[in-house]
Order: sequence, then C-alpha cells, then structure tokens
Amino acid sequence: MRIKKAVITAAARGERLYPVADTVQKAMLPVVDIDGLHKPVIQIICEEAFASGIEEICVVCAPGDGPRYQEAFASLRDNLLKSYKGVQWTREEADKIDHLTSRIQFVEQAEPQGYGHAVYSARTFINNEPFLLLLGDYLYVSNLRGKRCAAQLIEKAVQENCSVSAVNPTIEHQITRYGTLTGKHLPNQPGVYQIDKIIEKPSLSVAELELQTPGLRLGYYLCFFGMHVLMPAVFDILEKEITTGNENIQLTPALQEMASSDKYLALEVKGTRYDLSKKFGMLQAQVALGLAGQAHDETLTTLVELLAEANLRQLN
Repeated sequence: MRIKKAVITAAARGERLYPVADTVQKAMLPVVDIDGLHKPVIQIICEEAFASGIEEICVVCAPGDGPRYQEAFASLRDNLLKSYKGVQWTREEADKIDHLTSRIQFVEQAEPQGYGHAVYSARTFINNEPFLLLLGDYLYVSNLRGKRCAAQLIEKAVQENCSVSAVNPTIEHQITRYGTLTGKHLPNQPGVYQIDKIIEKPSLSVAELELQTPGLRLGYYLCFFGMHVLMPAVFDILEKEITTGNENIQLTPALQEMASSDKYLALEVKGTRYDLSKKFGMLQAQVALGLAGQAHDETLTTLVELLAEANLRQLN
C-alpha cells in the first residue's frame, strides 16, 4: 500500500497558550526550524509529512480558521518576496509555501466534539485510503539522520500493511498526559509490538496493573508519540460512536476496537516528541530544533550564556 495523504488536527484553541492563542491560531506561532528559518508550527508539521512522502494534507480546524490560515500563508509569501527582494533563501521559502498551499486543504470541525470527531471530519478527504495522522501541537526531532520520524512510521506501516502507531518509552510520572498501551513484542523486530490494550491518560496505579510491557526499563511505559498511520476502517468505528449521539468522541476507544479485531502495531520511533501546549513546551521544542539543526552553535552559545547569567544572579 501507499500512504499519500495526511490529516493534521488543529481545531483546539490552545487554552494553555493563552493569551496569544486567543487571537492567533496556535499552529501559526513561529519557531526556528532545523534549517535555521522562522516558520509557523503548522508549516514545520506539513514539511515533516512532505519529507516523508505525503502528497496531500487535510488540516482539521476550528470554524472560520480555514480562510485565516490561507490568508496568513498568502501574506507570509508576499512579505518574503517584497521585503527581501532578490535574496535566495526568501525565494526558496516562498516556493515551500507555494508547495504547501497547493497541496493542503482545510476542513472545519463545526463543534468541539472530541479528538475522534475531529479525525472523522477528514473522512471525505481520505476517501477510503490509509493515512498519516499528526497532531497540530507536536513537533518532532528524529535521531536518524536523513529519516524523519513520520518516515520511520510510514515505512513500517507499508511493510506490515496495517495500522501502526508511533510510541516512545515514557517515564511513569508523565504517562497521565498520553495515551498509554501495552502489547506483545514481535520476534526479530526490535521496538515493534502487537497492541493489546490502550488507555487514555491512565493513572499510575491503573498503568501498573494493566499496562506494563515486558522488556521495558522499570518505571517506563509505551506512550503515544503523536503520530499514527491508520487504515480507513477507523472511520467506520468512529461513525458508530457518532450515531449514538455521544458529544465527546475520542479516538482511543476506536483504536482499542481496531486492536481487538485487526492487526495493529506500535513502533518505537527513534526520535523525540515535543508537546507545544504544555508549560514551557514551545521553549523546549525551540531549543531541541535549534540544537538539531543549522542553528546548533548559536543555540548552544545562547543556552550557556543564559545558564552563566542565572548562576551569577544566584551568587549575588
């Protein structure tokens, strides 16, 4: 199979990024990417997908946000070309924005009825194909030179011809922030598991009883990484829940149903996820991208200077 389409969910208003996300979509907040250029978060996520072989992207957004995204990208492109006329990097960046806007469409989630409902909103766009699912407030840094985190996931899904979710072994005090799972390790496939059970943001006591995975370090659990390759059957499962009248449709129960009925794997992706919506999440992601990319030396120098200044203040 081929994975040509991606869905990015970006409908949440980002209360934890107040006040800026109250007036600007949080996915349009600027971050310096690994190529050293300032970009909106949503562009960095889209480029993760494009660099992994994705050809078309659907962004699920809040009502009225579709035209705002389109206007923002048009303004970015025009400002680049007008303000930095004749500069090579601006021409290249404008071309990236052209590529993005020609391959992206927006679907509005009319009501905030849960993450599963947001994913379901992209059903028409997916048109019965397997697809990559990404979160609009996660950025990623791969540990494999030349292979993005999404590319690792897509490669495994194509090899196994099934749904695959990316996971990271996560220390126990953080698992209440993530979907957490357990499964059976597949022989001769390091870091690959057949999923047995998934619980959304479990307590530690529940995780200790139900979600321990043999082979992981003590105190670690397999938590979702914020990206999935899913077969289109997930929409049928979500539709059944929607028709019950439930106004808070979550994705995890649908994934659990898939795990109970179909081949559904988890892959330990070689990389790190950065949740922009948590406290200091933007700062952490920016530092990580800086250290991983062309701005490594400048980022490292800035960190050393800040630590030295903080130490001096403590001494005084």
